[in-house]
Amino acid sequence: MKTELITSLKRQATRIISELNQEKRPVLITSRGQPSAYLVDPQTFDALRATRLRILEGIARGEKAISRNAS
Repeated sequence: MKTELITSLKRQATRIISELNQEKRPVLITSRGQPSAYLVDPQTFDALRATRLRILEGIARGEKAISRNAS
């Protein structure tokens, strides 16, 4: 994972985003030495959202099955 200062992001956003899209590696943005944000390419973000949704749907199905069996 790359790390960039927030001031670098302000000054060089085009370069940082271009590299992000080419390398497909998240970028940690720091402010005053502390993590401030993560940048990820759109495909990675969409994949993370889809995975999260599948996990939540699986949990919901499991909870439904438990409640049906408990009744």
